[in-house]
Amino acid sequence: MFDFLDSGQYDLLGAFWVTVQLTLYSAVASLVWGIALAGMRVSPVPLLRTFGTAYVHAVRNTPLTVLVIAASLGLSQTLDISLGGGTFKETGFRLAVLALSAYTGTFVCEALRSGINTVPVGQAEAARALGLGFVQVLTLIVLPQAFRAVVAPLANVLIALTKNTTVAAAIGVAEAALLMKEMNENEAQAVFAVFGVFALGFCLLTLPTGLLLGWVAKRVAVKR
Repeated sequence: MFDFLDSGQYDLLGAFWVTVQLTLYSAVASLVWGIALAGMRVSPVPLLRTFGTAYVHAVRNTPLTVLVIAASLGLSQTLDISLGGGTFKETGFRLAVLALSAYTGTFVCEALRSGINTVPVGQAEAARALGLGFVQVLTLIVLPQAFRAVVAPLANVLIALTKNTTVAAAIGVAEAALLMKEMNENEAQAVFAVFGVFALGFCLLTLPTGLLLGWVAKRVAVKR
């Protein structure tokens, strides 16, 4: 049943390595973008609050597949923006990271905003009384405590991001889902075995992440 794994025709580890790379790059970019969006949503500047709110609601309610294909068709094929990628594969990979980051950043933002709401208002007021500006209060006082409160929700976002990387197959990125599609077409007699292999692969990626970050969440939880 699993003879196709010994044939050498399929680079299973290589496909999952692309998935890991997509996850890591998108996780870092979405964290940075999510922090920026969270800052906008709690900003005293009405224009920033309006932009942050509109962006989060619009992107969160747009299917990820639409964003990935729009990045490929709109940026690459229409505007000829390759993000520095030389080959088709490099361009597709970078566009997928861009779309995944733009999408996942909204969930990071909302998780952080819920964490910001757990920080007592008096701490921010005390910081402002000492002469700190909004950015200083946010980065030095509020966000460090907010992060401690939302490690578990952020872990869920990271796990969801790992699974969402399969959408990159829609624009030809050679990650696990694209290889699974190819194997299902070539190994029709072993469809359930193929599904089982890839399900196991994603479990091996996501379960340790959830367990590790769950442990971290308990260790750094703010005692109130």
